[in-house]
Amino acid sequence: MDARKQRIHFIPLESDPEIFTKLIQQGLGIRSLEFQDVLSLDLADLLPGGPLALPQPIHAFILIFPTTGAYEDELKSARVLARSEGTHYTGHGPAEPVIWFEQTIHNACGLYAILHAISNLDPNVAKTSVDPESLFGRFLESCIPLNPEKRAQALEESLDIAEAYRQAATQGSTTVPNAEDEVNFHYVCFVKSALNGHLYDLDGDKNGPLDRDLSLKGDRDMLGAGLTLAKGYVQDGNPNFQLMALVSCS
Repeated sequence: MDARKQRIHFIPLESDPEIFTKLIQQGLGIRSLEFQDVLSLDLADLLPGGPLALPQPIHAFILIFPTTGAYEDELKSARVLARSEGTHYTGHGPAEPVIWFEQTIHNACGLYAILHAISNLDPNVAKTSVDPESLFGRFLESCIPLNPEKRAQALEESLDIAEAYRQAATQGSTTVPNAEDEVNFHYVCFVKSALNGHLYDLDGDKNGPLDRDLSLKGDRDMLGAGLTLAKGYVQDGNPNFQLMALVSCS
């Protein structure tokens, strides 16, 4: 898997909620959902009536934060070790609490975060937002039965998703980097499982989905618990991060 990861490269996706929204709506065919900036990590600011209130409910969070070479090496080593020990994630099918994609495309962590967000929508939201015949609807339906390796391969081989992503990745306000460049920022996604209500930390570079229910002490409020997870990634008050929320269109 790591060899394949080095073979396929995408242009990094700029952390702009407008770009993310265009990708899911125009590129993937998602209706009535959009990304918005989260302008505070203070719960009181974001609750209804707060100065920076977010539309409710929150369907997912996407966080981009700075990483280091040591951080990336640690993730890779953990994944390699899990494979050698036979403890790597192999979940598949509709009985899994969440749908997870292993990242095998270099610099495409923004795409993986988006896929994690819209693959794990509450079924009632998905019913009105995901057209089964849309690009994403058909892709998701084909991926659910697959194990992580086959699921990753399906994404690598989807030329339609690659083209939708390429169009989004070249729309940013900053200079478009080369696909092969190393970018020291990484996207992760937080979602709530429709099956067990737990909050999950979804990162394609890790060894499967991470159930955060224990560390959150059973707090399953998407807004409050999601902010707690985001704060865990922002160390020493580092301001170089951005948090986006997936919400219903106003």
